[in-house]
Amino acid sequence: LHGLSVQLAEALAEYWHARVRSELGIDVYDPTGLDGMLRTEYQGCRYSLGYPACPDLEDRAKIADLLKPERIGVHLSEEFQLHPEQSTDAIVVHHPEASYFNAGGWG
Repeated sequence: LHGLSVQLAEALAEYWHARVRSELGIDVYDPTGLDGMLRTEYQGCRYSLGYPACPDLEDRAKIADLLKPERIGVHLSEEFQLHPEQSTDAIVVHHPEASYFNAGGWG
């Protein structure tokens, strides 16, 4: 049950990212197949702290200062982890050139 709830939080974040792309009218660039989605072949990126694109978890405190997650029962630990664990945050950028990495022409 725990693993399922953590994965559902991630799936919900991806759903909202897709919905934002739709509302901005840039979902026309979304791939039609699962492979393309997994390779993030759509316009924009959702950067999550603690992953290679944004490794410094301490930056989460800056986001928490802006969003005030305690208003909805989410708290930041001393280790910069969100609690409850089934919580997530991200920085979403929809610029056409946004990508996770650009090494050797891969984007």
